[in-house]
Amino acid sequence: MLSRVNHKNFVNLIGYCEEDEPFNRMMVFEYAPNGTLFQHLHVKEMEDLDWSARMRIIMDIAYCLQYMHHDLNPPVAHSNLNSHNIFLTDDYAATIAEISFLPQDSSKLKSSGDNESAHSTLPPLADVEKNVYCFGILLLEIISRKLQYLEDQGSLEKLAAEYLNDKRSVGYLIDPTLKSFKNNELDLICEIIQECIQPDPRQRPTMKDITSKLREVIAISPDQATPRHSLFWWAELKILSIKAT
Repeated sequence: MLSRVNHKNFVNLIGYCEEDEPFNRMMVFEYAPNGTLFQHLHVKEMEDLDWSARMRIIMDIAYCLQYMHHDLNPPVAHSNLNSHNIFLTDDYAATIAEISFLPQDSSKLKSSGDNESAHSTLPPLADVEKNVYCFGILLLEIISRKLQYLEDQGSLEKLAAEYLNDKRSVGYLIDPTLKSFKNNELDLICEIIQECIQPDPRQRPTMKDITSKLREVIAISPDQATPRHSLFWWAELKILSIKAT
């Protein structure tokens, strides 16, 4: 399943190791040296992300999910899309990591807003509607720099609901460490968040619809979202060449 996904904003599987004596199982992925999105949003020691960097990360994730949902047949859904599984490259492009794909079978999966909070103890559902919901929650986390769930505040979705419905108060959602942001981009993101977290999965937009709307305001093309080569690209090429021989 992992080998089917071949996108520049996906942490691609390079190879694997299978040893019986001693017993060992290892997967080798592309290297993303700048840690996770979660770390940059919530760990004080990590470098802050300005508004432009966050908009690029949003577009990177959107393009990759569009590819997974619409360009692959059958579609591939991420099993647990969250900021812990978004890695940043040398130039702070976002790449989605996944090591536990589940088969896509919409007829056997259910998806509801009540069961999709990030703090749920239930196994994540792997379907495209769930990914759209999680993308909306990711957008909230990116613009607010708030954790998806805290005991004293509950879920980020519930905390944000009162602000999303009132443009005059939506500014309270913005990460106070941001020195500036673009109002038109913020308005669009808030609109998309509301669409993504609809309780009824059938009312949520597709990732193709979301990417199209984002591109109307955030002028980042798929080429501009492509990460530059890692400093360790030579090691990855060496592994690939060994596999080929």
